Amino acid sequence: MKKVGVLTGGGDCPGLNATIRAVVRKCIIDYDYEMYGILEGWRGLIEGKVKTLDLENVSGILPKGGTIIGTSRTNPFGKNNAGDPEKILDTIKKLDLDAIVSIGGEDTQGVAHKLFEMGVNIVSIPKTIDNDLMGTDYTFGFDTAVNIATEAIDRLHTTAESHNRVMVVEVMGRHAGWIATFSGIAGGADVILIPEKPVKINEVCELLKKRHKRGKRFSIVVVSEGIKIQFENKEDEDFVLKDAKTDAFGHVTLGGVGTVLAKMIERGTGFESRCTVLGHILRGGTPSAFDRILGTRFGIAAAELIHKGEFGKMVVLKGNEILTIDLKDVSGQTKTVDDYWYNIARVFFG
Repeated sequence: MKKVGVLTGGGDCPGLNATIRAVVRKCIIDYDYEMYGILEGWRGLIEGKVKTLDLENVSGILPKGGTIIGTSRTNPFGKNNAGDPEKILDTIKKLDLDAIVSIGGEDTQGVAHKLFEMGVNIVSIPKTIDNDLMGTDYTFGFDTAVNIATEAIDRLHTTAESHNRVMVVEVMGRHAGWIATFSGIAGGADVILIPEKPVKINEVCELLKKRHKRGKRFSIVVVSEGIKIQFENKEDEDFVLKDAKTDAFGHVTLGGVGTVLAKMIERGTGFESRCTVLGHILRGGTPSAFDRILGTRFGIAAAELIHKGEFGKMVVLKGNEILTIDLKDVSGQTKTVDDYWYNIARVFFG
């Protein structure tokens, strides 16, 4: 009987449990494998924290947000984590695991690729609300986040119009503005600011003034947390707001750009401005039907790869097909918003 471990790494998102459920059911029902949940991402393999997963464990988890096996941003290859990769190999040997299913985003898949090169049998599944993972059209979690953001924008329209205000909506998106772009288009935003397109604050203010001159006394501005603004008298743009702290993968902690931007807009236009930060609300709650189905398809495809002995690969969505790509083609790359999508959004600016 083969033994397979499943882990979820990085930030949580809706659809993780649907994916875990699919992997476990396919492996048990069709292949009679013994399944284990690796707790709290890569930390679980470093510390040897696992639990048995059976059909009872995964019953009823399809609509639940989060992850029943926990997650973390643990980086076993970090500069302060010497010896952790060897601990992972020891845990895998001790538990006699034949394969690992790694569910996560760019950082998680980067670790998976390094471990695969060290001889670990790994199959990966793409997960991130940011939709910024190379090789796949969509990641599960993204659709739910966009729906949540769109509903928030819809609700903010009415209060913005009632008070003649500019409402700034801050959404997640460190290096890629997929959530801002899609929710902004769907919610009828008047300006969308994303990391891929640095802007000058006076250009934003002019767009809003132009809109007000047309008789529109309110505006909606959707902004990714990772935007960069070209400040006057500075050659290089930079994050508007960031924390000095970094996570295990060296990323600066972002958040709060919307509040700063709202104040800058108010000073530059004279229009009363307010900010709503959606933040982790985008990660939580029940997954959309699309994310439940996509996670399910990914989970089944990953189990099939294990059964065929095809490791070092990640399942992806291309069009409506589930295909596979090599992990080496994913590691260290980011899928950013292209001009096609941003040009669609720009038609409705101002």
